[in-house]
Amino acid sequence: MAAKKSIQRQGFKTGEHVVYPAHGVGQIVDIEQQEIAGFALELFVIDFAKDKMKLRVPVPKVTSVGMRKIAEAEEVAKSLKTVQGRARIKRTMWSRRAQEYDAKINSGDLIQIAEVVRDLFRSENQPEQSYSERQLYEAALERMARELSVVNRISETEAVNLIEENLAKGPRRGPKPEEQAQADGEGESEESDDENDSEEAAA
Repeated sequence: MAAKKSIQRQGFKTGEHVVYPAHGVGQIVDIEQQEIAGFALELFVIDFAKDKMKLRVPVPKVTSVGMRKIAEAEEVAKSLKTVQGRARIKRTMWSRRAQEYDAKINSGDLIQIAEVVRDLFRSENQPEQSYSERQLYEAALERMARELSVVNRISETEAVNLIEENLAKGPRRGPKPEEQAQADGEGESEESDDENDSEEAAA
């Protein structure tokens, strides 16, 4: 049997991987024709193998639902740089922050997903995450890893390892911020004492 020719619509073609905001990375396996109320409608059939799910998206609606192509290499590099940054935690109630994290994960935007990974990451010497924090962190990590694995042509496990290596390069994730501030403060006072000594020696 001859290989199926790839069909292209709206800049997307069968066989390519895409990102659907609410579900992450999937693959366009077919473009179907359906008749609905007397109108012929074309639908992208997107397969999410990991979730054992197929989604049918009307071709004219791809823009409005936010479906996009897989990120370019530069975007992936930017996402890895993002997870190396300092966590930005808002001082709002957890329920509100959880909603914001969830919205970022389902935005389909790789950088926003990387921000959630960065903000919810905990190293071994940091306080444990709550169950809901852990769930959101793992959801964001999985979304990010799936896209990286497709772009870099590596396994998802290798993609997770790559993200975790970059998280480890972030600012000191050891002591809590208060302890760090105290340690920094002590360092500053020692330096100023040294300056005084040198001034006295000069006099």
